Amino acid sequence: MKQYGLSKENRPNPIVQMGLFMDGSGLPLAFVIHPGNQNEQPTLKPLEKRILKDFQLSKFVVCTDPGLSSHENRLYNSMGNRAFVTTQSIKKLKKHLKEWALDPAGWKIARTNSKSRQLIHLDDLALETDTQVYYKERWINENGLEQKLIVTFSPKHKRYQAGIREKQIERAQRKVAHPSRIEKNRQILRIVSSNPLMSQVRVKSPEKVVTQSINDVGK
Repeated sequence: MKQYGLSKENRPNPIVQMGLFMDGSGLPLAFVIHPGNQNEQPTLKPLEKRILKDFQLSKFVVCTDPGLSSHENRLYNSMGNRAFVTTQSIKKLKKHLKEWALDPAGWKIARTNSKSRQLIHLDDLALETDTQVYYKERWINENGLEQKLIVTFSPKHKRYQAGIREKQIERAQRKVAHPSRIEKNRQILRIVSSNPLMSQVRVKSPEKVVTQSINDVGK
């Protein structure tokens, strides 16, 4: 069962995959073991069928990360009494959807029991002090799959991510004086670019770095 595969801890050791289903309370329902070099996406449907059979469920909603939410798995869980909730990277959306998601216009306040449908423009907010959570949503139908896309934005979380990024940039600037150390630090490599032909190392534009952190908040 131990095989060389993609390790989430980026370790070079052989691994074994374990697929685990939990209910809304975090209690285990079923699990399965797979070789470490096997694609995890095809393993979802057989385990779902096992749970539906064992527990005789009338409705099933599966929540996964992007790694398991292939088009085939989403399509399967959009049929019958099944549904799905998954995360989606804005960077991987099609161009028109990415433009819609990053457009500062057309946002709503994510309030519980609120009847207000007032649309918010992010440029009108005091982003340095705002603590609300904002969202926008739309239905999309592509390749035979209809699904609702929900994008959220939190100024508070944006400030948190920007603070982390600033510290990374400061650390990268200190390490620029020692290029040999940069090659061993994956976090530093994300914000530092090098030119091996000219032996140059520089910190990437802080403006672009912070903008990317802001844009990636909504998923």
